[in-house]
Amino acid sequence: MTTSVKTCFKCEQEKPVDQFYRHPTMKDGRVNKCKKCNTFDVRENRKLKVTYYREYDRKRGNRQTKEDRAKYKNAWPEKYKAHCAVNNAVRDGRLKKEPCEKCGRTDVHGHHDDYNKPLSVRWLCPPCHSKQHNL
Repeated sequence: MTTSVKTCFKCEQEKPVDQFYRHPTMKDGRVNKCKKCNTFDVRENRKLKVTYYREYDRKRGNRQTKEDRAKYKNAWPEKYKAHCAVNNAVRDGRLKKEPCEKCGRTDVHGHHDDYNKPLSVRWLCPPCHSKQHNL
């Protein structure tokens, strides 16, 4: 039997079931804490253990091994050369990052329309860059 509402054990409010995360081992297939309370708890936990999570995130971001990088370099040599050229030019001050051309955000990636022109890039933030590749 499925119900369309559920009560959060934390805030004790009755809410629609889509306000609860799915969980396969729960009897009704949903967690007993609403998404809002769950989000609050996760944020509070991160604040309390900020040094642990910063270190965890640092390690997690560095998962690429030398073998992974070599495989990428061999699979996409022109792409790899273009990325290196842009990174070196930015580092050396020959190329300056600009705000995203679509939305104006400042955390940007260089997007190549043509890898044979390595320093010809369009600056796009991660969401706009992803949309560009999905066109």
